[in-house]
Amino acid sequence: MSTQIPKQTEESTEAETETEPASKGEERRAEKRRRAAERRQQRQEEEAEKAAADESTVELKVFRYDPQVEGKQEPRFDTFHVPFTKGMTVLDALMYARDTYDSSLTFRHSCRQAVCGSDAMFVNGGQKLACKTQISDLEEPVRVEPLPHAEVTKDLVVDMEHFYEQMEAVEPYFQTDEYPDGELEEQRQDRENREKIKMSTRCIWCGACMSSCNVAAGDNEYLGPAAINKAYRFAMDEREGEEMKQKRLEIIEQEHGVWRCQTQFSCTEVCPKDIPLTEHIQKLKREAVKNNLKFW
Repeated sequence: MSTQIPKQTEESTEAETETEPASKGEERRAEKRRRAAERRQQRQEEEAEKAAADESTVELKVFRYDPQVEGKQEPRFDTFHVPFTKGMTVLDALMYARDTYDSSLTFRHSCRQAVCGSDAMFVNGGQKLACKTQISDLEEPVRVEPLPHAEVTKDLVVDMEHFYEQMEAVEPYFQTDEYPDGELEEQRQDRENREKIKMSTRCIWCGACMSSCNVAAGDNEYLGPAAINKAYRFAMDEREGEEMKQKRLEIIEQEHGVWRCQTQFSCTEVCPKDIPLTEHIQKLKREAVKNNLKFW
């Protein structure tokens, strides 16, 4: 005895297709994306566990914050375990964490040679250049945060607009009254004067000194050590015009200028280029006093 299976007609198939809700396809695609995200998360966790088990790893605790994404608007710290290699810098470790574990991790960097100043961060409680700071010199876990006393844009990126405005306030460019007679003749500077201002020319506009300054934290109008150092660089240059030098002294001796400095040396301690910022500020104070002395 044989059993015949009823043949499904094309009409019934079409009817079932027509009654299927249009949202089913979207649900399937959403489920597919969810499963793919779970698999990626699982792989990242497995890689992190494997790295953590390896003795040659470094533990990073990185500040995270993204005001544009729901669920990330509350600041937190994420932990990454990065394979350690000889000569690794904090920037190297951050780049590995970004490229391997979380592509949304955001920070500034450019030259990687401590010249551009774009990757200044707060590392283990101090302002440092990430590209210059060796992992081997730090205690674990290595805690990386954005620069204090600045508005955080995302993760380790801060808004530098106010810092740049303070730098521009001192007119940080050379201005002279006289030019050499010859068209191609250079404007000479004697060796002693060059040595006097040499260190001040090394500023890379990283903002580390401004971030470390307690006065700047409490006084938003204070020019700050970087801007005052830039004023020193030009005011002490023998080629600067007398009229412009007088103008610079008037800028730096204002209420929110050199006299707000409390000589705490915090800016000098964190400067990645070893500029004696506090010393330069004190020298400008003396210049301001001499400029106002009258003997008649």
